[in-house]
Amino acid sequence: MLINDNGCSWINDLDQRQNPNILNSKINCDWLIIGAGYTGLSAARKLGQLNPGQNIVLVDAQLAGEGASGRNSGYLVDTTLNDGFTSNKKLEIYKKKIDIYQLGIISVKNFIKEYQVNCDWNECGKYFASSELKDEKILFNFSKILSNLNFKHSLLDNSQLRKKLGTNFYNIGIFTKGGILLHPGKLARAMIDALPNNVQLFENSFLTRWQKINGKIHCQFEKGSIKTKKIIFATNGFLRSLDIKKNYNFPLTLTASMTRPLTDEEFKSIGEPSEWGILPVRPMGATIRFTKDRRILIRNTAEVYNPYQMSKSELNKRSLNQRIGIKKRFPELPDNIIQSSWSGIVSRTRNSSQIFEKIDNNIFVAGCYNGSGIGVGTLFGEQIAIKASNENTTEIETIEARNKPTRLPHDPFLSLGVRARLIYERFRAKSEI
Repeated sequence: MLINDNGCSWINDLDQRQNPNILNSKINCDWLIIGAGYTGLSAARKLGQLNPGQNIVLVDAQLAGEGASGRNSGYLVDTTLNDGFTSNKKLEIYKKKIDIYQLGIISVKNFIKEYQVNCDWNECGKYFASSELKDEKILFNFSKILSNLNFKHSLLDNSQLRKKLGTNFYNIGIFTKGGILLHPGKLARAMIDALPNNVQLFENSFLTRWQKINGKIHCQFEKGSIKTKKIIFATNGFLRSLDIKKNYNFPLTLTASMTRPLTDEEFKSIGEPSEWGILPVRPMGATIRFTKDRRILIRNTAEVYNPYQMSKSELNKRSLNQRIGIKKRFPELPDNIIQSSWSGIVSRTRNSSQIFEKIDNNIFVAGCYNGSGIGVGTLFGEQIAIKASNENTTEIETIEARNKPTRLPHDPFLSLGVRARLIYERFRAKSEI
């Protein structure tokens, strides 16, 4: 991810924000939130509502909403497949997780309704699909779990998928009705616009170090400093680099590409499908989206990589891989159809759980959404603000009933283990790029 680079189609769809406020002085405040993605923006909005007379500061190392939040694939998920919850033995764990997903959907819905947000919201559901018929067993088992949990879904074969998607690539799939597709950049921008008046936003302001001294949090930035009574860390993929729950989370770098809009002739050649989104059956398979304005998005890489920067030449290498992925699915489309490529960061835990907790009397953290950050990030931001304000909700009770993240091994064993697992999963999913 290049800082404030112009390679992401979602962000390029938006008007450029002018004159961001950069921290270049010393500030004292009641509340400080680090990270202005879905979580930080939601936390700031809720804090502003709960504490209208207090001074709240929100800081991001780059432009607000233009990190992972504005760069993701735009899936607001109701269910996930690749979390290891594939047996009845683990059904109760999975149920706890999807309860959180449902609350996340409600949180985003409520925000959109209250602020009249246009983010291309489409309750069109989503697909899990594979080109490999041997993945039938995985999907049949998943179908049983969905049935046990009363999720509306249907198993689809090649001909049914071809009619829905406009590609002959997939041979087996499941459609789940509850998934939602949206424009992640538009949603993040709306959250910026909805910040209350008592929230001060600073951007392009990198936190270099922080410490607690005499009950207050002292934060040093590149060009300024902040002293605060309470702090919320909402940096997700960068929690580890700030030494927050360091032994419980790690970042992965993903890359994606998006095509230009298809011409009328190209759109007709693939059967004129409605908007759809596909998630892979195998963990390292490709995530594919066909947008309402006829663009194709593909994400088919995940790596242990420097989370702060990816060079243009390195990004181009991954873009070539994505061009192959699009061509495999839509051979009738031109080779040079990709318009932009970008990278972004996700945060993972060992057991695919999330981080939500009070670390100290005045230090709180929410993050690590394992690729489901739109709904869960919005929910956790609102609820960590409520928790930090010494209040409680049924949502917090549901969140805290989840299985907690498990401890990770120390480096170099962690990095070696993650790399080895990614290589293994990439080999298993090589037909699905």
